[in-house]
Amino acid sequence: MQYFQTEFLKDAEDFISKLDIKSIKKVLYNIEIAEQTNDPELFKKLEDEIWEFRTKYFGNQIRILAFWDKTDKQKTLVLATHGFIKKVGKVPKKEIEKAKRIRIKYFENKLKK
Repeated sequence: MQYFQTEFLKDAEDFISKLDIKSIKKVLYNIEIAEQTNDPELFKKLEDEIWEFRTKYFGNQIRILAFWDKTDKQKTLVLATHGFIKKVGKVPKKEIEKAKRIRIKYFENKLKK
């Protein structure tokens, strides 16, 4: 069963495209598993409306931040905002703030349509 569908916004696509091919495959595989399970090791709430896809691969902590869009009655979307390689214990505040700004802009644009 698929709980949600993931869409990648431009910054997330750009980040993923810069990873090596094995890392890309691992990230996409983990996202696919996260869509079908409820595994906080793969998809976890950070704060407010911001979540993270988590991938650990070859010692790298690859993080892709995201938020939910449940406004469509047909499908539940998770929008991946952007990604980064985590270097410290906690997700940097500036990354969470960037995801929040992208989320606000996304919903503003959606309302205009």
